[in-house]
Amino acid sequence: MSEVKIFRVTGRMLLSPDKFPEWRKFAIEVRALNEEQAKEKVYSELGSRHKLKRTLIKIEDVKEISLEEATSPYIHHVAALKGWDPK
Repeated sequence: MSEVKIFRVTGRMLLSPDKFPEWRKFAIEVRALNEEQAKEKVYSELGSRHKLKRTLIKIEDVKEISLEEATSPYIHHVAALKGWDPK
């Protein structure tokens, strides 16, 4: 079984493509098994949160980080869970 890692994904997304287009930077921390799954998670989250298509999201960097570098409270909360066995 593979180890779940923490990734920081940075890039830009186009908000309001119709009226006032604006490219806005983002940095999202996600848990995934590899970089490809981390990218898919970011596309899914931004697409559902902001109603964006994948063509309006430009991922510039995917970097594996340690738990100490993570700033997301969700990442710290999930990492603190002990004793959960998915059997």
